[in-house]
This record gives sequence, C-alpha cells and structure tokens, in this order.
Amino acid sequence: MSNTEILMAENSSVFILALAVMIAAILFLGLIALLKANFKRCSSNQVLVIFGKTGKGQAAKTIHGGAAFVVPLLQDYRYLSLDPIQIEIPLRGALSIENIRVNVPSVFTVAVGTKPDVMSNAAIRLLELTTQEIRKQAEEIIFGQLRQVVASMGIEDINRDRDAFLQHIQNSVEPELKKIGLVLINVNITDITDESGYIDAIGQKAASQAIQQARGDVADEVKQGEIRVADADREKAVKVADATKLREIGTREAEREQAVRIAELAKEQTVGEQTAAFERDIKVKNAEQQMRISVADANAKAVDGENVAEAKVAQSQATLLTERADAYERGESAKREAEAAVLEVQNRALAKAALAEAEKIEAEKRAELEAPAKAEKARVVVHAEAEADKRRLEAQGEADAIYAKLSAEARGQYEILAKKGEGLKEIVQACGGAKQAFQLMMLEHLDNLAESSAQAISNIKFDKVVVWENGGQNGRSNTGDFLHKMAGTLPPMMQVMRDIGGIEVPESIASLVGEKTEEPAAPSEPPVASKQPVAAAPTGR
Repeated sequence: MSNTEILMAENSSVFILALAVMIAAILFLGLIALLKANFKRCSSNQVLVIFGKTGKGQAAKTIHGGAAFVVPLLQDYRYLSLDPIQIEIPLRGALSIENIRVNVPSVFTVAVGTKPDVMSNAAIRLLELTTQEIRKQAEEIIFGQLRQVVASMGIEDINRDRDAFLQHIQNSVEPELKKIGLVLINVNITDITDESGYIDAIGQKAASQAIQQARGDVADEVKQGEIRVADADREKAVKVADATKLREIGTREAEREQAVRIAELAKEQTVGEQTAAFERDIKVKNAEQQMRISVADANAKAVDGENVAEAKVAQSQATLLTERADAYERGESAKREAEAAVLEVQNRALAKAALAEAEKIEAEKRAELEAPAKAEKARVVVHAEAEADKRRLEAQGEADAIYAKLSAEARGQYEILAKKGEGLKEIVQACGGAKQAFQLMMLEHLDNLAESSAQAISNIKFDKVVVWENGGQNGRSNTGDFLHKMAGTLPPMMQVMRDIGGIEVPESIASLVGEKTEEPAAPSEPPVASKQPVAAAPTGR
C-alpha cells in the first residue's frame, strides 16, 4: 500500500469519526430541546393539570408549585389559576325560621383549592372555563346554601351572633364548593335588614337596655368606688400602723442589740484589761524572782534561768496568740451578726413585697369575679323590670276591659230603668193618679198572685184533720169554732183588697163573720179526743 492510500484511509476514518460525533451531538441537543419543551413547571399561584394517559385510573394529574414531564403525543397540559374570585350575593327576601323576610347582602371570596381531592374536582369541572363562568357556578351554589342557612336560624340569632352565622354559612357552603374544586376564603356580610323593621326594633330595645344597664353600672361603680376608697384608706391606715409598729420594733431591737453588744464589749475589755494587768503583775513578780534567783544563784542556775525565761517567752507568745484568736472570733461573730441583720431586713422587704403582690392579685381576682356578677345582676334586674312592666300592662288592659264592660252594663240598666220610669209616668198620668195606677196594676196581676198562692199551698198534703174538742159553749163544737175563727181572718183580707185594689166584697160574704163570742172556760176534766173528719182533700206533692 502506498503512502497516498494510507493517507486517504486515515482521512476517511477521521471523517467518519467526526460525522459520528456530529450526529451524537445533534441527537443530544435534540433530546435536551425535547426535554425542555415538555418539562413543564408550575408557579405558586397555578395548578398544573396533565391529562391524557395518566395511568392509575385517574382522569387527570394535578400539581401545585412543582414541575412534571409531559409525554409527547400521549399527554397534554393546562393551567388553573389560584387567583381569588369575589362574588357579590345580593340576597333579599330570604325567609328566616320565624317566616320573616331578611335581606343579607354579602360578598364571598372563593378560589381553586390546593388539596389533592379538591384540585382533582377542579380539573374535572372547571378546566378551560373562564372566570365569569366559574363565578356563575359558585354564585348559584352560594345562593341556595345561604337561603338554607337563613331558614335554619332565627332573626335574633343572625343579628346578634354574627360569628355563629358565618360559621353556619362556612359549614354549609364550603362542602358544596369543594365538589366543583373551590374553597371558601372569606365571607363579608355587608348588612342584615328585614322588611318588617324587626331588627330596628331589636336595636332600639338593646339601646334602651344598654342605657339602663350603663346607668346602673355607673351607680354601681360610684358605690364601689366609694367602698374602694374607704377600703384603701382603711388599708393605708393599717399599713401605716404596721409600718410604724415594725419600725418601732426594729428600732427597739436594734437599740437592745446595740446595748447588749456594748455591754459585751465592755465586759470583754474589762476582762482583757484585768487579765493583762494580772499577767503583767505575774511577769513583774516572776522577773523579780528571776532576778533574785539570778543574783543568788547566777552561776548554778544559769541554764535553768535561761530555760525558764524561754518558757515564759513561749507562754507570753501563746497568750498573745490566744488574745488574737479571741479578737478574730469576736470580729467574725460581729460580721456574721451584721450579715444576719442585713438578711433579716431583706427578708422583711421581700415579705412586704409578697404581701403587696398578694393584695394586687386578690384585687384583680375580685375585679374579675365582680364584673360577671354585676353583669348578671343587671341582666336579672332588666328581665324582672320587663316582666313587671308586662304584667302591669296586662293588668291595666284587663281592668280597662272590665271597666268598659261594667260601664256598658250600667248604661244599659240606666236606659232600661229610664224607659220604665217614662212608661210608669205615662200610666200614672193616664190613670189620673198614683193610687189609681197602682190599683190598676194590682188588678192586672191579681190572677198571677192567686195562682202563686194556690201553688204555694198545693204541695201541702191533707190526708185528714184531727180536732181535739172538749165540748163547746152555746151548743157549738170545736170544729165549728175552728171554721168560725178561720172565717174571722176574712175582714182584714177584705180591707186590704178594698184599700189597695179598690175591690168591694159582697155583704153575703161579710155576714159570715158574726159577733165575737166569749172564750170558753178551761175544763176541769181532760178533754176527750174525738176524731172527726172535717176536711179530707187528698193532694199530691
């Protein structure tokens, strides 16, 4: 093989290698471009919805705040916005539980939820819908649920407890919104009104009660302020007395301790001085003795004298050291006593601070307990006054009704009596006098009087009449005498009929009454009973 062929072979291999490298680079760049084109990222205010062949039996795959690879030809993607959507609900004429129509204009703020199940619902029902279409669907759901919430609550509960009303709205609306992939962010109740003016009346009543309660609270606070001022003055006086007492006690204790300490120091000084004088005398005597011993026996006892002198010096040094130790001990005792006094003062100060803190806590607790008690008392007083006013109004209404009824009855009786008086007046004038009018009226009612008299004695049962007779005078029996006496009652009756009724009785009836007969003497023998049937008129009761 020639050099030319070898060179051509080498060039061809280089070309093939360069071509392979170029193809690999193109494929790598194409893969990078494919990955870049199909790797989709999702911002924090969006939901990435990948649909197509997602696997696992899912209609779509949702991703919030992340990224995912979209397989070309098998999958596609869309974005759902998480921006809040405000919906105005001009609800009017909703019936409450008392059948009162209530106006509840409000503003709801909703948005697509970020929980997996809520995002799946949104991907199924809201994908590729405009904001206006989403708002329309949510508005229909909110309208229905809001009417249902209003119908389940009383108008006073809606107006008084807004938090509970909003909680009911949230519990009712949010589950329905989640079915289409939305969540409730905020509810703003613009106003609550009613067509009948019931809420305004409640407001006026509440304002009146608040004014009365405020006046009562002011009076209570003034009274409590006076009590607190008196308590504070009394506590201040007690504290001043305690402080004065403690100061006097402390002063007296300090003076006593100072006097004791001075006495102890004087005692120690006296004892020390006497001890020192005694030792000095001893040393002088010893020195004189040593001097006499030294003079007398200087040579014989020189060594002994030196030893004795050294012993005395040692004894003197020991005494000095003992005095120094005693002085040091006394100084340490004084130091410890001073420290104990300082600690005692600090403990007293801490005790006073703890007492003040306890009084403060007690005052706070008393205020916390007094406020609800006062509120409860005011509420009970207001309810009692309202109940008393109600009963007073009801009693006044009943009294007015009874008075009106009795007044009407009295006017009716007055009219009846007035008409009767006018009729009697006309009758008297027509008859020519009151006596003639009375006789006429008696004649008109004579049959009624006779019928009433007959009715009065008709119920008396006369089976038989037993008459005890003892013989009569002038040939007349007791039976005839009984009829005679009975007929004797006719003249007074006829006189009454003549004077009152103007009736003249015929002389034939008057002749039945004869002259009075003398009373028969009492018989000496007991009367003989004889039964004679005088009148037997059986009558039924």
